[in-house]
Amino acid sequence: RYQLNPHFLFNTLNAISALVQTKDTVRANSMIVQLSDFLRYSLDNDPIQRVSLNEELKALKLYLNIEQTRFGSRLELEFSATAEAEEAKVPSLILQPLAENAIKYGIAPMEQGGKITVIARLDGDFLEVEMIDKGRGPAVSSPEIPSAGVGLRNTKNRLQTFYGADYTFKLENTDTQGTKVYMRLPLEKQVK
Repeated sequence: RYQLNPHFLFNTLNAISALVQTKDTVRANSMIVQLSDFLRYSLDNDPIQRVSLNEELKALKLYLNIEQTRFGSRLELEFSATAEAEEAKVPSLILQPLAENAIKYGIAPMEQGGKITVIARLDGDFLEVEMIDKGRGPAVSSPEIPSAGVGLRNTKNRLQTFYGADYTFKLENTDTQGTKVYMRLPLEKQVK
């Protein structure tokens, strides 16, 4: 939560300001509420705790909806998660840095924008999560994470802290255009 990109906050505030100046108060108010809800979630949830994937996806949707307000039709979103996968527990705010990277390096540089797809499913005793961006094209020269940016390194380090060696984290080019992040985590169901 301490790594939230200041550019995201500044860009969001600038977008809200632009909406206010054009008297688009409905969208400006909606964006303020979304930003408030996202920041509240990020402050209320301890990054060393696990939350249900459902909660994590709700927070991710808040973040991405803010970005969608900024990018308009240039950012398309798709979510596909099974009900069983949504019950699994994951580290809090594990998906947001991945989405931030997808937007910064995949979607933002493209004049026509792109699409971010999040897929979650169970495979035996594991939760599989994929985040795929159809942005500017291949951005990965190697699936090795140490050469990647701070957000991806922090994500990998957090997963290693939570799961030891019992997880998979891969960054790879897609067959079409874009980049895919794949995580396979030991299944841990939310206690009801």
